[in-house]
Amino acid sequence: MKDPRIQKLAENLVGYSVNVQPGENVLVEMIGSERDLIKAVVEEVGKAGGHAFVQLTDRTVLRSMLQYATREGLEAWAEIDLNRMKQMDCYIGIRAGENVNDLSDVPEENMKLYNSLYSHPVHSEQRVKHTKWVVLRYPNASMAQLANTTTEAFEDFYFEVCNLDYAKMDRAQDALAELMRRTDKVRISGPGTELSFSIKGIGAEKCSGHRNIPDGEVYSAPVRDSVNGTISYNAATIYNGVTFENVKFKFENGKIVEATSNDPVRLNEILDSDEGARHIGEFAIGFNPYILHPMKDILFDEKIAGSLHFTPGQAYDVTDNGNRSSIHWDLVLIQRPEYGGGEIYFDDVLIRKDGIFVLPELEGLNPENLK
Repeated sequence: MKDPRIQKLAENLVGYSVNVQPGENVLVEMIGSERDLIKAVVEEVGKAGGHAFVQLTDRTVLRSMLQYATREGLEAWAEIDLNRMKQMDCYIGIRAGENVNDLSDVPEENMKLYNSLYSHPVHSEQRVKHTKWVVLRYPNASMAQLANTTTEAFEDFYFEVCNLDYAKMDRAQDALAELMRRTDKVRISGPGTELSFSIKGIGAEKCSGHRNIPDGEVYSAPVRDSVNGTISYNAATIYNGVTFENVKFKFENGKIVEATSNDPVRLNEILDSDEGARHIGEFAIGFNPYILHPMKDILFDEKIAGSLHFTPGQAYDVTDNGNRSSIHWDLVLIQRPEYGGGEIYFDDVLIRKDGIFVLPELEGLNPENLK
C-alpha cells in the first residue's frame, strides 16, 4: 500500500512547487536509492500532461568518478548534461544519500574543478536561471542519525515539515519581503557576533516551497563591499563531505579577512577557490516552525526557526549584488535562547529578538502562526 504522505508530497512538488504544465519537459533526478517518491512524481507529471525524464545517481559511483576526474572529462560531462538541461522546463531534484561523508576523501582540487566546470554551468547558470526547479531531501536512516532520532520518528518529522501549508506561509512572508526591500542598514548582534551591512537596492525574495522542500526563508544579499564586523555561526555544516564547526568570519569592507573553525586550513582553501568566495552572496532569515535543531543538512538547517544564514560565494540573479563565485556555501546562525539568543535590526529598529519577530506586521511568521 502506498504511503499517502508520499503521494501528497509528489502532488505538491509537481502541482505547486514547479507547477508542471501540459507539454513541459521535467527532469527528475534522484541521488540515492529511494524509488517510491520518484515513481509517484513521474505519475503526477504524467497526470499534468508533462514529460518526465529520470536520472538515477549513486553517490558512491559519483565519488569514484570524481576521484579520477580530469578537466577534459568534466568539460565533456558538463557539455552533455548542459545540453539536456537546456531542453528542460522543470527540474525536481531528490537527494537520499546513505552517507553524507561519501565525498570527503575526493581530492580538494578535483572538487574545485567539479564545482566550477560542472555544477556551476549546469546548475547555477542553467537550471537555477532557466527552469522551474525544486530540490528536496528524502528521509532515510542516515538523516535520522544526523537528527539524533529513530528512522520512524524522523519520517514523521519529515512529512510534517515537507507537507506544511506552504501557500499560507507564502502569504505570511509578504510583510518581511516588503520590509527588506525598503531597508538600508542591517545589524546583527549575538554571542561572538556584531555585524553590519547594507541591503539597499538589492531586493528580497520569498521562499515558500517553490525552490526547496522543506522551505521557509526570505533572502536578500548585502551590498558587496558594505559588510563589516564578525559573525560566529553555531550550526555545524558539511561542505564537500567535510564537517565544519565553530566557523567564525571577520569582515572588512565586504571581504572575509579572517576565517577560523575546527579545520581552518580546509576552510581557507574553500574561501580561496576564487575572488568571490571571500565575499557574501546571500543574507536570509529562516522561520520554518517545525525545524528547530541543526542536522548537518543545509536544506533543513537554513530554514530553522529563529535562524539566519550568511553565505559566502555566488549571488542569486534576483537579488544580485554582483558577487560571482563557483561556490555558494550557506552557513547558519541560530538566535533562539537555547543557542545564545541574538537580535536583528533593520535601520536601527529591532525586528527579531531571540528568534521571535517583534514587529506586529511580522508576527505571522512566528511558529505559533505557521503551524
